[in-house]
Amino acid sequence: MQNESGEVVDIYIPRKCSYTNRLISAKDHGSIQINVGNVDPTTGLFTGESTTFALAGYIRNKSEGDMALTSLVEKSDAESAAAASDE
Repeated sequence: MQNESGEVVDIYIPRKCSYTNRLISAKDHGSIQINVGNVDPTTGLFTGESTTFALAGYIRNKSEGDMALTSLVEKSDAESAAAASDE
């Protein structure tokens, strides 16, 4: 919910799993949130920026967390490469 000036006033905003788009509840103690650093493709150095991914405990419980994170990072890399080539 937002107030008249556009500020978010909700006490709790649930996260969504980046892989399955499921809501991550407050009681999901198996969920994680990972910041993956962005790397400059020409120099291979960390740019100081990062991309955040959230994984639900459901994915981790099925032992698919590694596959999900790899898929998300590859998709993010493809999107950033496409954006860089458009410029």
